[in-house]
Amino acid sequence: MTSDDEATFDRRMLEALVCPVTQTRLEYDAARQELVSRAAGLAFPIRNGIPIMLPSEARPLGDDDAPA
Repeated sequence: MTSDDEATFDRRMLEALVCPVTQTRLEYDAARQELVSRAAGLAFPIRNGIPIMLPSEARPLGDDDAPA
């Protein structure tokens, strides 16, 4: 993760993107550079400013991923 990754992700994309599994809204986790689907229990990575919305690339959420 670099600050370049953060700078290139356009948060306005969140308005257009939904979880590919559940079709529900996503949350942006800036620290981990991920888009989180709580409904699916998955976190989709953002690489070079591009969200990777493939379920096979997503990280399963764990107990440490509980909302603040």
